[in-house]
Amino acid sequence: FKGGDTCEYLLSSGRFLGEKVWQPHSCMMHKYKNSEAKNCLVDKHVVFIGDSRIRQLFYSFIKLINPQVKEEGIKHGNIPFEDKSASIKVDFLWYPEVNGSMRQRIKSWTEGSVAKPHIIVVGAATWSIKIHNGSNEALAQYKINITSIAPLLEKLAISSDVYWVLQDPVYEDMLSESRKMITNEKIDAYNEAAVRILNSSSRNSKAKVKVFSVSKLIAQETIMKSADGLHLPESSRDTNAMILMNVYCNKIMKPIDGSCCQPQPPLTLIQKIAFCFFTLSIIGYLIISLIHRNNYRKNKSCTDLESGEEKKPAISTPNVSTLEMLLQCFCKLGLIMTYFYLCDRANLFMKENKFYTHSSFFIPIVYILVLGVFYTENTKETKVLNREQTDEWKGWMQLVILIYHISGASTFLPVYMHIRVLVAAYLFQTGYGHFSYFWIKGDFGVYRVCQVLFRLNFLVVVLCIVMDRPYQFYYFVPLVTVWFMIIYATLAVWPQIVQKKANGNCLWHFGLLLKLICLLTCIYFLSYSQGAFEKIFSFWPLSKCFELNGNVYEWWFRWKLDRYVVFHGMLFAFIYLALQKRQMISEGKGDPLFSNRVSNVLLFISIVSFLTYSIWASSCKNKTECNELHPSVSVVQILAFILIRNIPGYVRSVYSSFFAWFGKISLELFICQYHIWLAADTKGILVLIPGYPMFNVLVSTFIFVCVAHEISQITNDLAQIVVPKDNSTLLKRLLCIAGFFSGLHFFSAMQDQSRH
Repeated sequence: FKGGDTCEYLLSSGRFLGEKVWQPHSCMMHKYKNSEAKNCLVDKHVVFIGDSRIRQLFYSFIKLINPQVKEEGIKHGNIPFEDKSASIKVDFLWYPEVNGSMRQRIKSWTEGSVAKPHIIVVGAATWSIKIHNGSNEALAQYKINITSIAPLLEKLAISSDVYWVLQDPVYEDMLSESRKMITNEKIDAYNEAAVRILNSSSRNSKAKVKVFSVSKLIAQETIMKSADGLHLPESSRDTNAMILMNVYCNKIMKPIDGSCCQPQPPLTLIQKIAFCFFTLSIIGYLIISLIHRNNYRKNKSCTDLESGEEKKPAISTPNVSTLEMLLQCFCKLGLIMTYFYLCDRANLFMKENKFYTHSSFFIPIVYILVLGVFYTENTKETKVLNREQTDEWKGWMQLVILIYHISGASTFLPVYMHIRVLVAAYLFQTGYGHFSYFWIKGDFGVYRVCQVLFRLNFLVVVLCIVMDRPYQFYYFVPLVTVWFMIIYATLAVWPQIVQKKANGNCLWHFGLLLKLICLLTCIYFLSYSQGAFEKIFSFWPLSKCFELNGNVYEWWFRWKLDRYVVFHGMLFAFIYLALQKRQMISEGKGDPLFSNRVSNVLLFISIVSFLTYSIWASSCKNKTECNELHPSVSVVQILAFILIRNIPGYVRSVYSSFFAWFGKISLELFICQYHIWLAADTKGILVLIPGYPMFNVLVSTFIFVCVAHEISQITNDLAQIVVPKDNSTLLKRLLCIAGFFSGLHFFSAMQDQSRH
């Protein structure tokens, strides 16, 4: 950790990821859209002063505001630009030399009541080298002129953002005869003089002219692609313009994926309360541990001198042990949440942009597949989708999704479509698992509901408090939670139809199918009626849970994307359990699921269907078109996978313990990746060890997996305490939880009021 302002890193250092993606040192750069650039620069006046290279930068900058602009201005003259819709003025002023004329123009902004530009970008030198044939006298005069201009720039820097652009290197072999005197040696001498004078001028001054030196690094990599050896290729000057936009706009617009130049957000009231709570928990746990240790020493087994019998230590009361477990859980959770905050809210660790290459995605996939196959064991039972198999399924899917996120593979459409199937498969398992439980057990009690809701939502609620994010931000948990409640409501509403009842009368099966048809009708209606959907979830208190950026559109989009797959999971569970009850499938160890002929036919159809979906996904033209078809066709590949995995008896009888281990903590892995493996709320990559990308990934991954595993254990321990089986105690706990959320809502309202 070097400290300092990330703006300095953005302006002075970085590297290329691939050929065109620029990665600043230690922070992330946001790619501004036209609308964002206009919102940032509304009512602003920007001035570029200098030679033809600055003119290039000027054009790239205004194209961020209006991409339709053409480079048709006078080459050796001033060029104005105005966007009347946002009241933005951007001017280029032709001053190819640092001389008296440039000084007079800059001085005019420092005098009287003349309106000062909000952003001033200055730079020139190559003309001085060219006109004076690279003489030492010209360099000396350049130093004198900058020395006279520097105080004026410092004065302007008090109220405006002033940038001095250093001269880019040239590609000497391509220079025309009239420019041969412009050598990189001369350019370095001019740059050195400018930096020394500007730095000495601002040494004792709070205001500072910012030296834009990063363009030199960019030019070193790309100047050989120049058309004339002097001017940068378009992609390089566009990068410079985007850096300039990030330097000025990030602190105004605060983009999630633009960590450069963004100050650390202040602690909110709720975060401060959470910090106090975790601190007290840690102190409380330490005190209780010390008391117990002292009691243990006093009550340690020893021989009674009179009777000669061994005394047994006193047994602690259950209340104390429960309290100790509670404090221990919150103590560990407090330390873990501190790590979360330091990783993704404090400007302590570096963050970098993602950059996708095929090798960065597919090579890790091969690694984990080899590991998964290596750790193969026999299953305890050989039923379709048995516990070990579903854990394995969740595990390898989660690992693939993690690799997808860290590699930035969402930019590659075929991979994106297959990952969408994996997310749908999670929801399919939600429908399958919960339907099977309610159908077989017939347990619609409050305890079961509270246990599931607590395990799903505990970590997300804590992160919403600590990381100051809305509930809908962690979209997958709201999605699974809502679908669980829909499944519960569908089966719990009168008449409650369960397997035991249906076995007595086959008509109950038709009753259940009728319920499922009603559910499908409701899903279909809501998916094509955005207005009705938004009205339902815009009512308080649902709006507090499902709004993101002031509306529920994101929630509607996420729900709609996989709207049918939970229904498909429920229907599959119903058909499978009905076939199992009637002994129409064989689930013995090593036995095929059906007769050999039927099994072979189904296996062939499944493989063809699986490959057909992959071919279709690979031929998709755009995300919008593919997302429209995805809800209806994703089930094809899911069912194909289930049949391929379960029809052959020898395949059904084994599982990967490696994948199954990850499957048991898949939810924690999915949520924790947001802040302690990725960064900037999944937009970037966390860098604990700069300069060593592979080593950094290994270390951050190890910590990330350990934390996810620990949180899983904490959640399970707390679930036993917070959600007891006794109904009267459970009711009291629910009242306490209702009070907690009421308090949270009260403090949240106070926060919102103070922000406005």
